[in-house]
Amino acid sequence: MPVGPDAARWVTRRSRRTVLVIVHTVTSGQRLLDVVGLLAADLRVQVVFTIGPDVFSNGVAELLRRIGGVTLPWHLAVREQFDLAICAAYGGIENIHAPLVVIPHGAGYNKLVSRRLDGGAVAARGVYGLSAQELVRDGTVVPSAIVLAHDAERGRLARSCPEAVAVAEVVGDASHDRLVASSCERRAYRRALRVRDEHELVAVTSTWGPGSLFGRHPGLLRRMLTELPRDRYRIAALLHPNIWFGHGIWQIRTWLADCLRYELALVPPEADWRGVLVAADHVVGDHGSAAVYGTVCGASVLLVGDAGDDVDPESAGGLLASTAPRLRLDQPLPAQLRWAAAHHHPGRHARVVARLTSAPGRFDRNMRRLMYRLMRLPQPLTVPRADPVPAPYLIGVSGHVAFKGRR
Repeated sequence: MPVGPDAARWVTRRSRRTVLVIVHTVTSGQRLLDVVGLLAADLRVQVVFTIGPDVFSNGVAELLRRIGGVTLPWHLAVREQFDLAICAAYGGIENIHAPLVVIPHGAGYNKLVSRRLDGGAVAARGVYGLSAQELVRDGTVVPSAIVLAHDAERGRLARSCPEAVAVAEVVGDASHDRLVASSCERRAYRRALRVRDEHELVAVTSTWGPGSLFGRHPGLLRRMLTELPRDRYRIAALLHPNIWFGHGIWQIRTWLADCLRYELALVPPEADWRGVLVAADHVVGDHGSAAVYGTVCGASVLLVGDAGDDVDPESAGGLLASTAPRLRLDQPLPAQLRWAAAHHHPGRHARVVARLTSAPGRFDRNMRRLMYRLMRLPQPLTVPRADPVPAPYLIGVSGHVAFKGRR
């Protein structure tokens, strides 16, 4: 381990700063990898990882093994001192000894949640990530910096947790910037998904939970595969990692085995989901972040169901929920997709995209500046830029990865 009292005896290179990346879930881990990539080439900085306490931590250990990160057990991470810590969730963060940066792990801060403790009264719902129940412990704001994607989020934070406004930083949105940078790779992503030039790709996105698309309408994928003409459409499924790891990868594969035989393009949870949105002609989704990011890529967006009380109406997700057309499950699907194509234009969801970030194209610069300021270290002389995301890959009928695309 490159940290601890005896680390100097074993390491080959002594770093000037050590950064702890706290990964609570696969979803947050995927977002954090965009951030730690900004430190990757700096020989002065050692990055180590730990698995934060979370009900959806299943899959995180495999993620960290896959990237080859040095992983510190949680019980040791909370005993060490670090020069910086970064997370995208909140479990146990009050126990970390370091300047702490919290970033959102979705399309800004959009979900309304409440916390129930052992059958007690339910507190008033708050925006996850902007409310005192995540940010304050024993009267003290825990993060040293709270990353916001949009200026408007500062006002929302001021209403829900005014004491945290002093540490809020408007940085931008990494996924927005990488989706824009990935537009030039659209053809490569479509090849990786086995989509021919004459096909329209329908990306079906689902967040997790009983109110999600997959929770309420699990038969929609099979219906699309049988009802939409194969000579015109290809169907891809993006399921939130909490679905995969909450039920188990084997279970999801077996539940969708018949869909795979009907040539469903099923993207595994470890693959980068953003290339699917770049490749898509249509996005059919629920109130999750993936459908919101679909607006960045110029696809038509059809929502299934109603977000109800789960989405803050002031967020980008709330704006999409109030403006996007709905897919009617009591009507034929082909006619609705034809209607969506006929009435769609690239700027249709411009207001939603504008609500996602008020610093388009500047996340990398702003985020790196923030991290180096907290580390009290001069920035590298290079100018960071958003890169295209890796090509997606698929699960085959056997349940194994069927095709791993290359960029």
